[in-house]
Amino acid sequence: MREAANPVSSDSHGVGKAEVRLKWDPSPWDQPPHHLDIIAATYSADAPYGRPVYVVHFDSRSPDGTINMSRHSQTGQGFGYVEAMTLELDRLAPSFARVVVGVAIHQNSGPKTFGRISNAGVLVVEGYTELLKDDFAQLSGYTAATVAEFTRDASGTWEFHEMVRGFDSDPVVFTAEMGSTPQP
Repeated sequence: MREAANPVSSDSHGVGKAEVRLKWDPSPWDQPPHHLDIIAATYSADAPYGRPVYVVHFDSRSPDGTINMSRHSQTGQGFGYVEAMTLELDRLAPSFARVVVGVAIHQNSGPKTFGRISNAGVLVVEGYTELLKDDFAQLSGYTAATVAEFTRDASGTWEFHEMVRGFDSDPVVFTAEMGSTPQP
């Protein structure tokens, strides 16, 4: 299931503050836990498809506090969305032009793909407005995926773009390649 509007800027003011939420079911009791993470990478106006200026994930936050994890799970246990990341785009310095958000599955206990994680899903919202809802069904063979791209236009307004794209990499490698230009 995938629902999205692309691009989205909630009325004329653009996207100011967004939240990315992640859910998945815990692994069976006799198997190692499934551990998924939301990851955000920021890109400068000078190199919007270059190396990230910084990356935010479960163990970090942005230097200025504009992107942070407000909820984190290492097992998927809990009700509904068990992990959440807040992006205060309207507070990001003008030197940033792009933020890419993705989800990676930790591979510590052997290869795991989205197809092996039950009830996985991601939700991107601005306030009460749903920007994207996806269940990773079309990415069943991948270990990581981008889900959203936020870009700043010339007037300084942030827009949301759906960016559901699969990757075969662990979380460390994924952070380096998630903002790259899509290959045909």
